[in-house]
Amino acid sequence: MRHSVADPSRATAAAPAAAARTFQSQIRIRFGQCDPAGIVFFPRYMEMFNNLVEDWCREELDLGFAELHRGRGWGVPTVHLEVDFIAPSFLGELLSATLAVRALGTSSIRLAIELKGPAGDPRVRAESVLVLTDAARRPCAIPADLRARMDAFRVAD
Repeated sequence: MRHSVADPSRATAAAPAAAARTFQSQIRIRFGQCDPAGIVFFPRYMEMFNNLVEDWCREELDLGFAELHRGRGWGVPTVHLEVDFIAPSFLGELLSATLAVRALGTSSIRLAIELKGPAGDPRVRAESVLVLTDAARRPCAIPADLRARMDAFRVAD
C-alpha cells in the first residue's frame, strides 16, 4: 500500500502553493534480507531505498524505471548516501517508509528517507543524492515537467 501525504506547512505567503507531499510505502522484512539472528543485514536497507525510489518514480512521477532507463536512455545513480541506523529491524516486521525531496539541483535530487517500525519508532534515516544522467552517463538537466512533479514532494530542510 503506497500513498502520498500532504504537508500543510508547505504553503507560502506569496502564493498558496500546493501542499508538499511525502511518498509513503510499507516494506515487509523478508527472510532473505536478514542475517542468521533474524535482523536486517544493513546493506539490504540500500536495496529498500532503491526500491522505494523506483516505486516513487513509477507511481508518483509517472516515469517507471523501464521507461527511464530503456525508453529514454537516462539513469539516476546514487552519488551520495548518508545513513543512520537507529534501531534493528526484524524478520516479519512491516516497516513504514517515507520519501521526501529536500532539494532539486540542475541534475540532482536530494532525498530524505525514513523507515519506521510497526510502533512508529524510527529504525533508519537516510539522505540520498541522485543525479539524472543521459545515455553517455553524463549529468543532464531535469526536464521541466519532471521537475514540477518532483517539486510537489519537496519539504523544508
